[in-house]
Amino acid sequence: MSKKLLIDARQDDETRVVLLNNNKLEDFDYETSHRKPIKGNIYLARVTRVEPSLQAAFVEYGGNRQGFLAFSEIHPDYYRIPVEDREKLLAEQSGRGDDDSEP
Repeated sequence: MSKKLLIDARQDDETRVVLLNNNKLEDFDYETSHRKPIKGNIYLARVTRVEPSLQAAFVEYGGNRQGFLAFSEIHPDYYRIPVEDREKLLAEQSGRGDDDSEP
């Protein structure tokens, strides 16, 4: 089984990519300076709102561009609470728990 990835970037305004599997076309994609794909790109974004009921976050990724990111699409390592912040939160919660237990 041989796979080949062929990239044609001879034109300044167009790039073509072909994936061959045993010399048979498996996938084809192209990008022009006029049509750039959005889906599948990687962006640096800022979380503007987390909506637990939707299990999603709303993000802003440049200018007025906003997006919707489902929690299931985020790897758990990216939204773990740093150790220092977690310890601070736990200390605050235990402090509040002591106050709540008194009549």
